[in-house]
Amino acid sequence: MARDETAPFNKFFSLPKVELHRHLEGSLRLTTMLDIARQHGVTVPVSMFNLSGLVQVQDQDPMTFSNFLDKFKTLRLFYRSPDVIDRVTREAVEDAALDNIRYLELRFTPVALSRAEGFPLHDVMDWVITSAQNAAKKYRMKVGLIASVNRHESPELAEQVAWLAAEHIKDGLVGLDLAGNEAEFKSDAFHGIFKEARQSGLHVTIHAGEWGGAGNVRDALENLNAERIGHGVRVLEDEYVTALARERGTVFEVCVTSNYQSGVVKSLPEHPLPRMMAAGLNVTVNTDDPSVSRITLTHEYQHTCEELKVPLEKLKQSILLAAQTSFLDEIEKVTLVESITQELKL
Repeated sequence: MARDETAPFNKFFSLPKVELHRHLEGSLRLTTMLDIARQHGVTVPVSMFNLSGLVQVQDQDPMTFSNFLDKFKTLRLFYRSPDVIDRVTREAVEDAALDNIRYLELRFTPVALSRAEGFPLHDVMDWVITSAQNAAKKYRMKVGLIASVNRHESPELAEQVAWLAAEHIKDGLVGLDLAGNEAEFKSDAFHGIFKEARQSGLHVTIHAGEWGGAGNVRDALENLNAERIGHGVRVLEDEYVTALARERGTVFEVCVTSNYQSGVVKSLPEHPLPRMMAAGLNVTVNTDDPSVSRITLTHEYQHTCEELKVPLEKLKQSILLAAQTSFLDEIEKVTLVESITQELKL
């Protein structure tokens, strides 16, 4: 399915936006990658067209889990210096601002950013925090950072990231996320780490119910102290888990195009987002990896209304919900919610 083009000033662009689920590692600009390749000798195609095929999902690609994850194998080659990490963070915030996003929660994986050159994790975290703070100030928007750890990596690494994240709560690091291959890796080894993270003051969001079934959503809620679920689109496969999520008011960070491109759903019109809303679940709309998917949040809002037939008023309610369930501190959250409510005329 071809990606729809969006007019720069259509009604979806003009909406004030809140994004709760965007990965820094999936937000690199192609032009920036070419610059980094030239400066640091990264072996990639010199043309933007050929590079795009390696790091972005193409219309002719198979829409599968493996093809989607393959893009990140190339992306991991680019984190070659503190300046690079600073640049890609600044540009991710700038791109959000240009899409009329008022509050962005940007998650990043310190282990992935450190690996190419063996940077210390605490340095990586400092670089991302400083860059995000400076860019947020420049573009007059709010940015919260979420540190992400992967299921397939060691609990010892996750514990180190969680400990560092807790130290930086005062610097705008608002949460901890568990991501990675949920189909093949259980979360048991991480239960204690995420319990301690909540006790330390970090918020918790968990990738679940995307490539794994509804049981993973239940595990995230009952054993990982999840306040929000990344994706979670398979929750409807189990009535008990659906009821549990509804009862707890759990928020789902749904990423429509990403779910199609990674093979979770067979087509955009078949996406379960409208059924999740109809089941009384709290649903927000997000991009996941805007560069990899070749989208903006404007595109996702448009897809939600035009492809999935969600009424505009329901989309506006989901934007407000995203503001209300953000990981901002309470004073800043009240200000954001009031601003979004006024702009959306709700």
